[in-house]
Amino acid sequence: MFLCCWLGLVALIPTTLSTNPGVKVRLTEKGIEYGRQLGMAVIQQKLRSIKIPDFSGTETVSPIGKVQYSLSNMHIVNVGLPKSSVDLVPGTGVTLSIGDAFISLNGNWRVKYLRIIKDSGSFDLNVNGLSIATTISIKSDETGRPAVSTASCSATVGSAKVKFHGGASWLYNLFTTFIDKALRNALQKQICPLVADAVSDLNPQLKTLNVLAKVDKYAEIEYSMVSSPTVLKSSIDLSLKGEFYNIGKHQEPPFSPAAFYLPPQNNNMLYIGMSAFTVNSAAFVYNNAGVLSLSVTDDMIPKSSPIRLNTKTFGAFIPQIAKQFPGLMMKLLMKMEKIPTLTFEPNNATVQATTTVTAFAIQTNSTLSPLFVLNLEASVSARMFVSEMKLAAAVTLNKMDLTLAKSYVGDFQVGPLENVFQGVLKWVVIPTVNVQLAKGYPLPTIGKMKLVNTQLNVLKDYILIGTDVQFS
Repeated sequence: MFLCCWLGLVALIPTTLSTNPGVKVRLTEKGIEYGRQLGMAVIQQKLRSIKIPDFSGTETVSPIGKVQYSLSNMHIVNVGLPKSSVDLVPGTGVTLSIGDAFISLNGNWRVKYLRIIKDSGSFDLNVNGLSIATTISIKSDETGRPAVSTASCSATVGSAKVKFHGGASWLYNLFTTFIDKALRNALQKQICPLVADAVSDLNPQLKTLNVLAKVDKYAEIEYSMVSSPTVLKSSIDLSLKGEFYNIGKHQEPPFSPAAFYLPPQNNNMLYIGMSAFTVNSAAFVYNNAGVLSLSVTDDMIPKSSPIRLNTKTFGAFIPQIAKQFPGLMMKLLMKMEKIPTLTFEPNNATVQATTTVTAFAIQTNSTLSPLFVLNLEASVSARMFVSEMKLAAAVTLNKMDLTLAKSYVGDFQVGPLENVFQGVLKWVVIPTVNVQLAKGYPLPTIGKMKLVNTQLNVLKDYILIGTDVQFS
């Protein structure tokens, strides 16, 4: 997986749209260095596959005269890449340089001279001073995923040193004069094609990029690029769409992402900035799907609670309920009236939600008799956290306000009901919401990527995830 840990992210291809991203990704020098280490192992393995053709010919060698020779069964036994670097060219792209590399191989030799004398043996060859320079081009495939190729490549082979096992000393003259250059040229011609193969081998891995990631049966999130990667001197910044959609129906929300900027941090390999827009687009999607509602019945209230969902409990606050509907259980239907709105401030994530609460008495024949409708404004704090390759959350209640929207039992004061509904929120609604939020939604990822040493901070208008990565 040649440089796959970072090139896959760099390679995200821009669309023609020009809009603010919902998500930003920054690859730092530390991440690029990790990619270089992985890439060198793959390049090294590729160079081990070099196939050296057999050499044969007839040459005049002092002091023997005319000699027929052949070198056969040559194969690579070792490849060393002690020096390499990946450099970012601001505004341009990525270059990979390898220097002072060496290749060791062995094979068999055979000669015939003076018409009748034959000799043979084995030899070891060390090729030193190998250097490679390549530029990697990044384009888009038909699915909007990245595809990479080698834009340019050059390779040079410095010197070769041979050791013959068996034979006379004049064999070295034969090698130095006639074989050395041809053998180095044969090696040199194969290096760049193999490097190009290593880069091309990335493409199946890049197709695993979750450009459109399913969240659940209602929603998916899009991580396509909205602009070209920004190549800086020491980092690469990517701008991703970062927007939730209903599965099979891509409808834009009635709000747009605001511009935000990642801070100049470099302690981690990777930084992911997730804007409030991304989370709010999720709220828009789930509201459209009609799943932001909840029915609450008495069996959902803790048995230890003195507050029960029945007309006796509510009759203590609204006497006409107990008179008109004595001895009945009750049901609450909570329904979101507006799209919940999340805001990020430094060290603080807050969600504002507006719901209606319709209370019913459950008749003995299971029909529902409406009692009243309340408007409930709630503010909750959200704790965001990364779980494996997902962003998850948990909320706690800050405050709530109740107002009477409609009553079927006559006017009453809602103030005495506030403790009841705070209990319903804390015991039933928030735990139910947290079960769903704990499932999280996918972060942008490629292949078998794992996040380690992850930290999350809430900043103005976005959260910042700093993390290192590992690939298996």
